[in-house]
Amino acid sequence: MDLHKNAGSCPRSRAVLVSRVVQEGWTVARAAEAQGLSTRAAYRWLARYRAEGLAGLEDRSSRPHRVPHRTSAERIERMLQLRREGRCGAEVAARVGVPRSTVARWLRRRGLGRLGRLAPPEPARRYQKQHPGELVHLDIKKLGRIGQVGHRITGDRRSRSRGIGWEYVHVAIDDASRLAYVEVLPDERAPTATAFLTRAVVFFAGHGVRSQRLLTDNGSCYVADAFARRCQDLELTHGRTRPYRPRTNGKAERFIQTLLREWAYAFPFNSSAQRSQLLPRYLHFYNHHRAHAALAGQPPISRLMLNNLVRNYT
Repeated sequence: MDLHKNAGSCPRSRAVLVSRVVQEGWTVARAAEAQGLSTRAAYRWLARYRAEGLAGLEDRSSRPHRVPHRTSAERIERMLQLRREGRCGAEVAARVGVPRSTVARWLRRRGLGRLGRLAPPEPARRYQKQHPGELVHLDIKKLGRIGQVGHRITGDRRSRSRGIGWEYVHVAIDDASRLAYVEVLPDERAPTATAFLTRAVVFFAGHGVRSQRLLTDNGSCYVADAFARRCQDLELTHGRTRPYRPRTNGKAERFIQTLLREWAYAFPFNSSAQRSQLLPRYLHFYNHHRAHAALAGQPPISRLMLNNLVRNYT
């Protein structure tokens, strides 16, 4: 029990009670009254002191010495074994003969509360294309429109602009060079994503990069017929990630994190237009000047070489 250090019954006050009785000759009743304790409690502390010394005056756990109905070690081990075989909680409870609440409690304590934790984590599969244009990643991030400086800057969630809608940040990033192209657009529908793809391919071509293969998630805009036709027109091989596996498109996901931290949430914008106006400047910094860990501390533009010169960079 967590007591105040000067409470009526704490190790310090118990030591005072014992000292008054044993050393100063107070009666037990008088010492108990002075400490605000019952005579019975005072005798108990005196008995503990005589048996164990000052250590006997310390607080003890309130945990019972015996738990008659405690789940046996054999049953616990059986529950864990069945769980490792992939059994659900109800089946484990039925086979072991204990309530489901007991099964849930012990599985949670042993870190097996979720079936997903039974399988070992997948090893990281990292890859990087050798030549720019071999693979381009596309993704979309939804951002709330700005009506005033937001709570990420002020820390005040009470003054929030509600109901003003969303903007959609469409991103394209080259796998080999990490060269990025980004636009803030009003929606994430197929015509918008298709037009963005065209402009992204033109952007990369302007830097000497011929886009060959495209990787996206399974968003509705990316599985649309119009998007597929545009990929054919641009001679792009379109691949999609496995469902519920966003890490397959990890370079785009990671770039979005950087984009949010260093651009979208980095400054106290007063409006969405102000935020969008800063984007081209940030992209120039990212592509031409920002050191990238995956590129040995060099910016993405350093990977785009033609006759040992960086094109389109002054």
